[in-house]
Amino acid sequence: MSGPQCCENPPALNPVSGSGHVEKLGGLDAYVSGSLDSKLCILLISDIFGYEAPNLRALADKVAASGFYVVVPDYFYGDPYNPSNQERQVPVWIKDHGPDKGFQDTKPVLEAIKNKGITAIGAAGMCWGAKVVVELSKQELIQAAVLLHPSFVSVDDIKGGKVPIAILGAEFDNLSPPSLLKQFEEILASKSELCEDIPESRARMDS
Repeated sequence: MSGPQCCENPPALNPVSGSGHVEKLGGLDAYVSGSLDSKLCILLISDIFGYEAPNLRALADKVAASGFYVVVPDYFYGDPYNPSNQERQVPVWIKDHGPDKGFQDTKPVLEAIKNKGITAIGAAGMCWGAKVVVELSKQELIQAAVLLHPSFVSVDDIKGGKVPIAILGAEFDNLSPPSLLKQFEEILASKSELCEDIPESRARMDS
């Protein structure tokens, strides 16, 4: 969530977008793309607009085309954030859909993925989803993590991460400004075994 602009420009949700399909995994509906033959899974965790965002599904399909089994769960049970609902703005909506609940909901999803024969799982979280991913990294429930313009992620969260973490920050971000991302980078650099350096991210943080 890079600020008000993020919430003011919602995607046009489309439940039939993408070349994959929807199935139940760990009690959640999930958009699935790619082949189980790879044995490697990428879990994509959405922002507050949920798993029916066409661009998110297009990203899932692109990652799948690179040889991964990709899973995009519906953490909001068909109730993504709707900015047109003036009575249920983010501070109200998120009471029903906090990242802590997303973290707990992910555990059975991971088990369901492993039961399909997957041997390694990485996770990428956008905005709201970044907090879920960093919590997964603390418990070593995944093997690698990517945080994209993270929201609700603290310095202590990054310190607690136990798997390799890459961070892609927004250039203008009220919740995770470059100064905070710089702190994240310094923490990861001090734990070199967990630092995944992405040049584009570094360039934005240094600007």
